[in-house]
Amino acid sequence: MSALGSAIRRPEAAAVISLIGIIAFYAIFGGVDLGKLFGAASWVNFAANLGIVAIPVGLLMISGQLDISIGAMIPAGSMTVAILSGYYELPIVVGMLGALGLGVLVGLVNGILTVRTTVPSLIITLGTLVAMQGVVLAGAKLLTGAASVPLAAPEWAKFLFGRLIGNSHQVAIVWWLLFAAVLGFVVHRTKYGNWLFAMGGDRESARNAGIPVDRMTIGLFVLSATSAAFVGMCGAILFNSAQVSGGMNYIFNSVVCVVVGGVLLTGGYGSVIGIFIGTLTFAIVNQGIYFTDIDRNWANLIIGVTLLIAVAMNGTFREFALSLGPRKIKKGGQANV
Repeated sequence: MSALGSAIRRPEAAAVISLIGIIAFYAIFGGVDLGKLFGAASWVNFAANLGIVAIPVGLLMISGQLDISIGAMIPAGSMTVAILSGYYELPIVVGMLGALGLGVLVGLVNGILTVRTTVPSLIITLGTLVAMQGVVLAGAKLLTGAASVPLAAPEWAKFLFGRLIGNSHQVAIVWWLLFAAVLGFVVHRTKYGNWLFAMGGDRESARNAGIPVDRMTIGLFVLSATSAAFVGMCGAILFNSAQVSGGMNYIFNSVVCVVVGGVLLTGGYGSVIGIFIGTLTFAIVNQGIYFTDIDRNWANLIIGVTLLIAVAMNGTFREFALSLGPRKIKKGGQANV
């Protein structure tokens, strides 16, 4: 019973059950060929790009904050590298640094406004979302006269950020795995992870304990915005062009991945591996339906039901784990062990 309790106490427990349940549902009721599904690149590519954005969003939610400006930062990163290195023909390094630098700048604005005002981060990032949408559209029209800009990246940039492995799988998958591994280590094996969970559990108590709450918050916002700009940059290099539109779906999709991954909406509880599994689950739900006999019009219903079940399971699993033993679960979930 202690082993069962230990397994269920993990924030990603419900995410694993959700993933297994979705695969079983598609196999039993959708007639999907699992070999064909697992060998497909579409849902893995989808998961990789979404996952790079979802992990920082999840860490912000664990800390008690939210960033929806990512919806504008993806096209902003894409257009920045395309305008600098495509339209103005500057070295690709300049364009890449410009895209990532813009992400750092927007993240700093979001973080500083969050820690220095009483305005909720949802409202602040909503403001930067709308503002950056205007900047991207107006800037593209002013500088290039078009809403689409071509980009011809050199081979080394293509190899690192925009190539297809085996002519099917995007190199973003490798970046996603590295990103998850590094952040997983930082969050679950260093003091910064403990600080993160403490902030989400009780922000003022964390501050009184000497945790640099403001610096951590600003750093998380910078990570979130820069990660979104990175995804946009990789997309421009891969597809040889950038558009002023796109990215808005990432807001909803990343939050779904985080919630399915076991992160509590109230903060203070979650894990990187849970967010990773939640992203896989959402990607299979979203893209896997095309491998089934199920009518495509049911896709949104399946996604919505999956989210509701995952939220219910997260709460139920946590309460059940609490009942298995006298040990109280820390707000931080899986921090240092």
